[in-house]
Amino acid sequence: MAKNKKEKTKEKKKFLGGLRGEFKEVRWPKKKEMFKYSIAVLICIIVFALFFILSDVIIAFVRTLLEG
Repeated sequence: MAKNKKEKTKEKKKFLGGLRGEFKEVRWPKKKEMFKYSIAVLICIIVFALFFILSDVIIAFVRTLLEG
């Protein structure tokens, strides 16, 4: 059955109230923690990039040796 506008509005307010409550329970990272996490992510990106670049160079080198 279709709900009337008052019921829909009531449900939306209830949902948003619950959402607001959940956001209050979240432990947001501090600036120092965020900096550490960002550095860790950048290091991982660099390591993976170097790995794939090195893999590509090695495979290309082996191919040139095999193809003569």
